Amino acid sequence: MKILLTMCCRRVYSAVAWEIVGEIGSNKISNSPAHLPVMLSEVLFWLRPHADGVYLDCTVGYCGHAQRILQASQPSGIVIGIDRDTEAINAGRQHLHGYGARATLVKAHFMELKQILAEQGISSVQGVLFDLGVSSPQLDEPTRGFSFQSEGPLDMRMDQGSGRTAADIVNGLDEADLADMIYGLGEERYSRRIARAIVGARRQQPLTTTRELTSVIEAAVPSHYRRGRIHFATRTFQALRIAVNQELEYLGAALSAAAEALAPGARLCAISFHSLEDRIVKQTFKALSAESGGELEILTKRPQVPTEAERDRNPRSRSAKLRVMQRIVKEGCA
Repeated sequence: MKILLTMCCRRVYSAVAWEIVGEIGSNKISNSPAHLPVMLSEVLFWLRPHADGVYLDCTVGYCGHAQRILQASQPSGIVIGIDRDTEAINAGRQHLHGYGARATLVKAHFMELKQILAEQGISSVQGVLFDLGVSSPQLDEPTRGFSFQSEGPLDMRMDQGSGRTAADIVNGLDEADLADMIYGLGEERYSRRIARAIVGARRQQPLTTTRELTSVIEAAVPSHYRRGRIHFATRTFQALRIAVNQELEYLGAALSAAAEALAPGARLCAISFHSLEDRIVKQTFKALSAESGGELEILTKRPQVPTEAERDRNPRSRSAKLRVMQRIVKEGCA
């Protein structure tokens, strides 16, 4: 019986999700990676956008999810979007200009979400989304320094107006701390060899570009590793990006603040892209559920992952995991 019910729920989910996407698909959007929001149908299914709802997108990026939520919540649904990236906020404001006062974008860190909601005069919301991945425009723009695929400065800052760059970390940390960072944040098995090679290279001259760092990593790892399924520089670049942007330090607290802002029946969706993020989301959800006295319920006992069709269409979605939590409607409450 349990298996049958699960199969039925999956059919209903699929039908409802694609119905939502179909309804809002008339507004043409480019097929470029910059406009492929990850797990869109799943997010819309769980958030259930509706008129008069207020939705908080804590990592709004280039507004792929935000635009679809606005379309699905016509005519009066509101989206408040937060992002640290000035370029993303500016592009998003142009992209959502036609929605007028229904769309508010704020350049800020998601740890400031409580303050932002208070400034907007909002006490509770009907849905929250965290999409924790790096957007394609960020990856594809060489001057941002996120990608080992093209030449660019070792920057990697989401907010290019403040904070340490990847070059500062690569050239500043001692060998032991550098190795620990690459292993701890990138789960890189050859972290000590890579750290040793970086320190040796920077003695000759500082490492300042993505290609310089990639070449050092390539020389440090075994030949079979260079031919592996995952690019040999992936984990080191991930570790640097996480360290530069302090991506893990505030995630648990921000998820907790978002859960506090949920109205009865509202849902919190979190999409992560590597095991460290997913572990924090999972553990935070479990702790919040346990501490809530039954008011917060985890709806995804296991994380949802992209469909095979989405992975084929957008390979960058392949590592995504979606977890969802809901504030329960108490008996006697509307």
